[in-house]
Amino acid sequence: MEVKLWNDKREREMYENFAELYAIIKATEKLEKAYVRDIISSNEYELECQKLIQHFKTLSSTLKDAVPSIERFAETYKLDCPAALNRLIVSGVPATVEHRASAASSSITSAAAVAECVQNFITSMDSLKLNMVAVDQVYPLLSDLSASLNKLSFLPPNYEGIVKMREWIGRLAKMGAADELTEQQARQLHFDLESSYNSFMAALPSAGN
Repeated sequence: MEVKLWNDKREREMYENFAELYAIIKATEKLEKAYVRDIISSNEYELECQKLIQHFKTLSSTLKDAVPSIERFAETYKLDCPAALNRLIVSGVPATVEHRASAASSSITSAAAVAECVQNFITSMDSLKLNMVAVDQVYPLLSDLSASLNKLSFLPPNYEGIVKMREWIGRLAKMGAADELTEQQARQLHFDLESSYNSFMAALPSAGN
């Protein structure tokens, strides 16, 4: 005996849409796994993933009344597809697009941090040239410089600028706010800043590698 799943055309269309939604989720899960395992190229993955995401958006919008929760739909129909649900619901873009956006964001952040370091180096050296040698004038500048240098992951922990600024900050911390650097100390600090700045600029090309 034939069992009818629907009573009218509208119900039939809804079940067909359910089947299509089920198929999209399953296909996306397989695609995600194929990409992770390097079975398909990034270009093939991105093209197919974009299609599936677009179909999913259109279909889920059509079914928003019948399927208010895609997670509940997946649970009801025993769909164990975490990668697909993440890609379709949470991310909404292919992994390749996510990676490019992340790399661009990282590059922008790094460029901003480099610019901040350069500015802090120049400000510190210029201040010494203007004879701003009181501890409460020098300390904040070196503290800012040290903090900005520590933001850059491409600099090794033993990079001379980080080491020297830490030493100077430690030295200044033991002095009073109104104390001033001697001419010899100011000259040595300027030398250390200039030397650190030169080695910092020399290290920059490796940041892009």
